[in-house]
Amino acid sequence: MEQRTSSFFTPVLLVGCGIIIINFAIRGSFGVFQIPIADEFGWLRAEFSLAIAIQNLAWGIGQPIFGAIAEKIGDRKAIFIGAIFYAAGLIFSAVSTTPFAMQNWEWLVGFGIAGTGFGVILASVGRAASDENRSMSLAVVTAAGSIGQVVGAPVAEWLLGFLTWQLTFVVFAVAIMACTLLLPFMRAPQATPSAEPDETLGEILSRAFRDPSFTLIFLGFFSCGYQLGFITAHFPAFVTELCGPILPGGVLHGMGISTTSALGAVSISLIGLANIAGTLAAGWAGKRFTKKYVLAGIYAARTIVGAIFILLPITPVSVILFSIAMGSLWLATVPLTSGLVAQIYGLRYMGTLYGIVFFSHQVGSFMGVWLGGRLYDVYGDYTMVWWIGVAVGAFSAIVHLPIRERRMPGLAAA
Repeated sequence: MEQRTSSFFTPVLLVGCGIIIINFAIRGSFGVFQIPIADEFGWLRAEFSLAIAIQNLAWGIGQPIFGAIAEKIGDRKAIFIGAIFYAAGLIFSAVSTTPFAMQNWEWLVGFGIAGTGFGVILASVGRAASDENRSMSLAVVTAAGSIGQVVGAPVAEWLLGFLTWQLTFVVFAVAIMACTLLLPFMRAPQATPSAEPDETLGEILSRAFRDPSFTLIFLGFFSCGYQLGFITAHFPAFVTELCGPILPGGVLHGMGISTTSALGAVSISLIGLANIAGTLAAGWAGKRFTKKYVLAGIYAARTIVGAIFILLPITPVSVILFSIAMGSLWLATVPLTSGLVAQIYGLRYMGTLYGIVFFSHQVGSFMGVWLGGRLYDVYGDYTMVWWIGVAVGAFSAIVHLPIRERRMPGLAAA
């Protein structure tokens, strides 16, 4: 088999970054469509929220499935299948006129996100990278997702200025299929036979499921999904409806941000922009410090930032400050969590194992998105669902502390 390369900027890393950028640009823009779709059809906020929640749940279910597919038939074939699911789901969603139809087709979108997302690509990049470059390579791919988030919401807002939301979905479908043109360049080296023991998937899963640390990693990732899912799906609408006015002649007005709707879209971009630095810093820290303590610190910081934001008046300035602060912590958990899985359980089945852990993330995301819409319809605001997010963040900070960050017996160093 091919050896892992010592070069940092491998073709696998570069192509993986390109695909992740498009993946996250599309999925990170769905919150922008909350109000246009509700206004066109007169749907309750919970209806489209449930569609996005189902998308996130399908993403979580599909992640270990696509991880196993990639390990069976290859990363590139798995990504190609994922792109087809993604594009088909977007097109069918574009012709949906009822909540049930929209929610039904979001299963396809979710599986598409899984097939073109972190589970497959992080595993591929992790296998291709050298031991000394792995933590930072995973961070770079994760940061690429933030670049997608930076451009996704504003591009969606811009497209909605002259296209219907239906045509915007079609444009997104074309974009994700265009990613498949990069796949011939994505040739991932495989691990050498001596790098990992000759264990079956069933054997490594049995080892992991009996390990309390795997359970703690699984549980801890829930709050990350809850917070990211809720903010991505609801924060643009939250800002649009609850933020104080943008004063004429102010700095924001001078930057072309004259409405709270525009500020809501920009806030998602600011989160993504700040996360580029935050994720790279997490990759650097993961190489030098104990990963579980870095993760606990990130979740604790999220808890504090979320509590302070909701306790203070919601103003354009507080929205920007929150977006930058939360953005620096946004996907910083991903390279650390995936790196922790690789460190403890090895690289051979990293895609499947991380996919299982990621399912917890997506259950949390489902709850954050759905509860956001449901509790908004019941109470008329997002206060209760926000405080739930603060609480689960504190829970994750605590459960990471007992994790035993050591290689399982019988596994060679990755």
